[in-house]
Amino acid sequence: MKASFDPKFALFRFADAEDFEQSGVMSTTPPSAVEIDGSVKLAEAGYAAGHQLKLLFAMPGMSLTHVWFKSSFPLPRHSHDADCLYYIIAGSVRIGAEKLGPGDGFYVGNEVPYTYTPGDDGVELLEFRTSNAFAIKMLADNPAFWEKALETVRGKHGDWDKEVVPSSK
Repeated sequence: MKASFDPKFALFRFADAEDFEQSGVMSTTPPSAVEIDGSVKLAEAGYAAGHQLKLLFAMPGMSLTHVWFKSSFPLPRHSHDADCLYYIIAGSVRIGAEKLGPGDGFYVGNEVPYTYTPGDDGVELLEFRTSNAFAIKMLADNPAFWEKALETVRGKHGDWDKEVVPSSK
């Protein structure tokens, strides 16, 4: 991430954003055997094609990530050890019984378990976090989730290759 940084003022550009997974801001608490097995199977089926995450900005106590999950991307139930605020730019999500779209958002506190499902066009959102480094804890020790997620990835993988970020439509 090439940002002009001063503790009182900073600029960042999307074009300079780091791949989130390469940034090192997220660590993982040890997953269960079921979660490891499920994650490996999803990876082999093309799970990575269903999302794009870019770390836009990070400084002590704060980070901002641009997220694009493609249609029906199976996000495992999880929690983080930092508070998160999500703002939907384009597309939609289903979280619980609620459907949220552009301009909507949600807040998830520290260690609160959650998941959501992107809609038919996927979802593009901004993730504001109260930390520049955090741990994620998988809470998907359920073989049925992983079987359904694998079915989704196998069924959507070809479509994901053709999807474009919702805000660019």
